[in-house]
Amino acid sequence: MELKGAVAVVTGANRGLGRHLADQLVQRGAKVYAAARHPESVDLTGATPLRLDVTDAGSIREAARIASDATLLVNNAGISTGTTLITGELDAVRLELETNFFGPLALTRAFAPVIEGNGGGAVLNVLSALSWLHPAGLGSYAATKAATWAQTNAVREELAPRGIAVTALHVAYMDTDMAAGVPADQKVDPVDVAAQALNAVEDGLPEILADDVTRQVKRSLATALNPA
Repeated sequence: MELKGAVAVVTGANRGLGRHLADQLVQRGAKVYAAARHPESVDLTGATPLRLDVTDAGSIREAARIASDATLLVNNAGISTGTTLITGELDAVRLELETNFFGPLALTRAFAPVIEGNGGGAVLNVLSALSWLHPAGLGSYAATKAATWAQTNAVREELAPRGIAVTALHVAYMDTDMAAGVPADQKVDPVDVAAQALNAVEDGLPEILADDVTRQVKRSLATALNPA
């Protein structure tokens, strides 16, 4: 899709990758609703702050009402609590599922008729290398990303006849607050990741593997499923 003149809703746009995605969309000529739970924390010139809690159905309905001209939904908002699946608190697991899986699903369900009604467009889901790699220490987060990968693939098939393309962004560690404890040499620049993602949306690609670690993990998955 053409991003110049598009109307984008970017969740979690007040910081990290979401902020870079929103900023670059503005630079490419899109109208941008920069969504966050606290819209006063959005400081992007040229973007319209939008109050949105991805775990609250009423908030999602109101966002879809306000952004009734949307043609692109970017499901970026997410959390990582570092919860393990066996010994971690179940409430934390449920919170990650509500935010990372049900949040994007609810938003896509709310905005699909909006985007279709505006002539079609796209959805971009921000996923992770942990869609395919599932370390015990991040069991809850990895489970949500694996589930949202499946969600993305199924939704892509369901929305294609409605003129809505669905793109998945997979990336490992980025230089953002979420990966603050990761050594700098293991992190990639979110500015570059945002550019890759938006180029893929423009080109109608189904998937972006944004860094070497993610590409290696994806290759390893293919090897595990198809041993020599």
